[in-house]
Amino acid sequence: MKNRTNKAAEIELYNNTSISISKIITQSYSTSFSIAVSLLPNEMRKGIYSIYGFVRIADEIVDTFQDTDQAFLLSNFERDYKDALHYGISTNPVLNAFVKTLNMYDIPTHLVDSFLDSMKADLNKSKYVNVTELNQYIYGSADVVGLMCLKIFVNGNTEMYNELEKPAMKLGSAFQKVNFLRDLKSDLEQLNRTYFHQFDVQTFNESIKQELITDIEKDFKEARKGIIKLPGKSKLAVFIAFVYYRHLLIIIKKTPAKKILAKRIRVNGPKKLWLMGNAYLKYQFNMI
Repeated sequence: MKNRTNKAAEIELYNNTSISISKIITQSYSTSFSIAVSLLPNEMRKGIYSIYGFVRIADEIVDTFQDTDQAFLLSNFERDYKDALHYGISTNPVLNAFVKTLNMYDIPTHLVDSFLDSMKADLNKSKYVNVTELNQYIYGSADVVGLMCLKIFVNGNTEMYNELEKPAMKLGSAFQKVNFLRDLKSDLEQLNRTYFHQFDVQTFNESIKQELITDIEKDFKEARKGIIKLPGKSKLAVFIAFVYYRHLLIIIKKTPAKKILAKRIRVNGPKKLWLMGNAYLKYQFNMI
């Protein structure tokens, strides 16, 4: 029979291992994001890794596991998440880490519910016909993820959270809309999805592209007002992500509409490193 001390140590080992698995998922799927997260304090890093692990698995179910019963897998994933929330522990390490983070930072579960609703929409909906539908999807798929991360960044400071809530949502919206533009080709060809209601594959042109970019630039402008108020190293980590996505939008802006439909827009490795280095220098010299 194990004594209480050994049990506590082994639970801690399992929880730390759960975080490590979410960290591996983060590093495997997003090098740029991983570098930004690595600049955060240790406990904050753990929380962000756990959020990324959770949303990445759900996203993979709806976007990648196309030769399986995706609705069944997502339903099971949601059920297991709710069980983990109820019992405070899960045999799924990603869910275990995520629920520990929800509890530690008092992250509202309605944010998670909205996220899962958007993931379900990806299985059932192929076209968003107006701005209301699109905004609802973006709120669930991106804005709430930013709000979960914000809960970690402010670490219990409710006044700061309330002040930065809207800018955080604007940043999530900007990131997601950039992703939509970057991934137009794969979303149309592989997933049969059209998120922007303003066009289809035949009508996408420079005028529509510029309309979308102008909207995203407004989101970035509002988001930056919040970034400068973030505490400590969270400001640097978020600013690096901001700089990366804003540069991606600049590339999209310079790319002809027809080419956007023909290839996935990327930022090359050396440019990513330059952007990160430049962002770090701005942070060091208080120029953000």
